[in-house]
Amino acid sequence: MIVPDYPIRTERLLLRPLTSDDREALLAYRSIPEVCRYVPFEPMDLAEIDRRMGGMWAVTSLPEQPGANITLGVEHDGVLVGDVVLMRPAEPEGTAEIGYIFSPDVAGRGFATEACRPLLALAFDDLGMHRVIGRLDARNAPSARVLERLGMRLEGHFVEDDWFKGEWSSTLVYALLEREWRSR
Repeated sequence: MIVPDYPIRTERLLLRPLTSDDREALLAYRSIPEVCRYVPFEPMDLAEIDRRMGGMWAVTSLPEQPGANITLGVEHDGVLVGDVVLMRPAEPEGTAEIGYIFSPDVAGRGFATEACRPLLALAFDDLGMHRVIGRLDARNAPSARVLERLGMRLEGHFVEDDWFKGEWSSTLVYALLEREWRSR
């Protein structure tokens, strides 16, 4: 089991496991329909947040096994402003996926990019991943810009490939290889 040395600090942010003290802050942004528009879940209520706090969000070790993930809260000036996830899909071996969701109160400040850099380091340096991907709805231009700022390249544009929240949507897939990470 690989447990990062928490908290993980960046220039402006602190990444750490979520706790029950985060319930209200999580609800503040995860309950907003516009925030959840392009993510694979509906706006959450406290019951759903509590369910996840007792399950998938309770994991504090890195996802060494395929199918596992870790979600970390992102603080700025002592306030939870978002969360990031490092997922280890079952297939293909050697691949991880990153995701992120932030309060609209901090939109446009570069927090998602800053918070995802340590996730890339965890994936490549600690887990030995060959490739990290980011997958998003093609209409989510701000999220695409985050992945581009991380140095990821657009590898695929799947047109109307997913029946998502009542409509056909298109998916973009970005990726970064371990050797590209090392050469930066």
